[in-house]
Amino acid sequence: MGEVEIRRSRRRKRTISAHREGDKTIVLVPAHLSQAEEDKAVRSLVDRLDRREQRSRPSDDELMARASQLSQAWFDGKAQPLTVRWVSNQNARWGSCSSADRSIRLSDRLKGMPSYVVDYVLVHELAHLIEPNHSKRFWALVDAFPEATKAKGFLEGVSWTQR
Repeated sequence: MGEVEIRRSRRRKRTISAHREGDKTIVLVPAHLSQAEEDKAVRSLVDRLDRREQRSRPSDDELMARASQLSQAWFDGKAQPLTVRWVSNQNARWGSCSSADRSIRLSDRLKGMPSYVVDYVLVHELAHLIEPNHSKRFWALVDAFPEATKAKGFLEGVSWTQR
């Protein structure tokens, strides 16, 4: 189940909620809840979060297929990565691309985020296979993605809360 932190609140009367903070699950419960009720609620909420994250985190093979679809749709198939995979060692960036070996890596911090956000990061990294820098031409490629502004805003908000 991973690390779970229970936060009891006297002001919270009925609702119980859970969210992730990095690798930790935070569960907010009313202070009056019995230990049995708390245990049941924690198991249920953590299971629900795990299922939601699993649905929104494709496998490496599914990431590769999605990258191919996005390349076809936005770059006429010109951005052809050899590998696309999740990695757990990227804490300062959302993704990276190596033009030399044509590999794309996405931070597993993206798991559980909306699909348009993951797609945006994929489009960003795919664009590096065409334009290996952050030039005006590069940003023109990336900004053609219709959800680019919304995804950038989402990622900026996440980054802001993690300061």
